[in-house]
Parts: sequence; structure tokens; C-alpha cells
Amino acid sequence: MGDVDRNVTLAAAAIREADALLIGAGAGMGVDSGLPDFRGDTGFWKAYPPFRGRRFDEISNPRWFRADPEQAWGFFGHRLNLYRTTVPH
Repeated sequence: MGDVDRNVTLAAAAIREADALLIGAGAGMGVDSGLPDFRGDTGFWKAYPPFRGRRFDEISNPRWFRADPEQAWGFFGHRLNLYRTTVPH
């Protein structure tokens, strides 16, 4: 078993035995990798000018696929392409 496999096995055991699990994540974590932020006035809105004036939580709501599927698929397709081409930090 290699180092990665051994570490994954140890991590899985630690998680199974834990009383709780806290995952730290949040807005802005991908900014240093080149992804636009969602809270600032420039990042998200500069990358998506057609959505200026809307909140990200409105745009990311699954109901949007019923209301405007073309825009919804365009937005999420563009996001997917960004995620696929961004080097993780």
C-alpha cells in the first residue's frame, strides 16, 4: 500500500471514530486559483455581466432551470468549464 492509500485509510478511520466532523470551506477559497468571488462588487459580476443586479443565491437556485433553462445551463456550463480548467490551490 502506498503513502496516499495509507493516509486515506488512516483518515477514513479517524472520521469513522470521530464524534463530529467540521469541514471548513467558504466563499473566496478559489479566488487565489483564479475563480471569481461571489460577494465582491467585481469578481462574479465582472465574469457574468448579464446577471448584474441578481444575487448569487438567486442564480444558483435549481428553480432557475424551469424559469429560464437557457440562461441556467449557460451559467452552470460556464462555471463547470472554469472548474475544469482551474488549478487547485
